[in-house]
Amino acid sequence: MTNTARHRLRLIIPTALAALAVTATTTAAHTAPTSAAAHAVTTHNHQEPPMNTKDTKDTQAMLDAWLQVWNGDFAQAPGIISPGFRVHAALLDGGDGSSVRGVDGLVAWIGQTRAAFPDLHFSAQVEPLIDGHYASVRWTATGTYAGGFPGARAEPGTAVTFTGTDTLRIRDGKFVEYWLNSDTLELLKQLQAV
Repeated sequence: MTNTARHRLRLIIPTALAALAVTATTTAAHTAPTSAAAHAVTTHNHQEPPMNTKDTKDTQAMLDAWLQVWNGDFAQAPGIISPGFRVHAALLDGGDGSSVRGVDGLVAWIGQTRAAFPDLHFSAQVEPLIDGHYASVRWTATGTYAGGFPGARAEPGTAVTFTGTDTLRIRDGKFVEYWLNSDTLELLKQLQAV
């Protein structure tokens, strides 16, 4: 594999996975009914003040905007993404996601993902959990492969479906960290990349 192909793989695969996970979080928040009383849990593990019912509603609004960003409305990103935003993910090239930083890094990553899967859609398997300054959701992603994924032998037009869980940390009204766990192996099998 050439250095250019490795670089594209490093950018596209993590982007696809993060995009899928992130979109799922927003979709889950957007489509699942939530009860602030049922999901607002005070956490005492951090020095941040506990969230109240209004904060939980604000988190739901942030998750809605998060979905809009993943669906291509990049104008929403500065309102919900901290300049110090960090991604934590096991990337296929061995990276840890730390190269994806701030609004610009996230938007670039999402753009790359949507180039390979332009109709990507996430739906929640369960409604999101909000625990203090964290929001997490289990999701299913579906879309159509458009081509360009390094190492993929699947034909453009191939339908893909895979699952994952994403978790976001909130501070001062913006997302500051993102952890992604997705079934990358299932996606790679469908793309005939493994």
